[in-house]
Amino acid sequence: MLSAWWVLTAGMIGLFASMTLTVEKIKILLNPSYVPSCNVNPIVSCGSVMVTPQASLLGFPNPLLGIVGFTVVVVTGVLAVSKVSLPQWYWVGLLIGTLVGAVFVHWLIFQSLYRIGALCPYCMVVWVVTVALLVVVFSIVLRPVLAGRDSAVPRVLFQWRWSIATLWLTAVFLLIMVRFWNYWSTLLS
Repeated sequence: MLSAWWVLTAGMIGLFASMTLTVEKIKILLNPSYVPSCNVNPIVSCGSVMVTPQASLLGFPNPLLGIVGFTVVVVTGVLAVSKVSLPQWYWVGLLIGTLVGAVFVHWLIFQSLYRIGALCPYCMVVWVVTVALLVVVFSIVLRPVLAGRDSAVPRVLFQWRWSIATLWLTAVFLLIMVRFWNYWSTLLS
């Protein structure tokens, strides 16, 4: 039941971030001099990220993918919280979709850090939510496998899933710190 609440919460947070990004993108398209609410400083600035080609990889704003994907996650979370029994194939499909989303998010992380040189706060929320969602959906899919067999690797992955996710997100945080250290160090002086 806790996993169902995780899915619902992650979906709602991701949907909110995606919708906010979409609204901000529309405002920029309507008024190129618009300054988005998420522009904090030269590094933490979603406005400079939104105007890049990477922000519309498939020819339309990336947050629209988030709206569609996270809507599916929210509906799944509502069904799961309501104790509707979803078949295993559905959870495997959600895992595949989440895995594709995680790969896309990591491509965007690389682009933000090493090509664009700026961080979008709402995008970073999506990064964290996607990793957490991947862990939760993976654990939901893995649970029946663990119940039926005594396989060591899936059991270790299941037991250490949150530690792995924490290390994963810590690595991204450290990449951010290293990449923008020159800027962060000026704030400390």
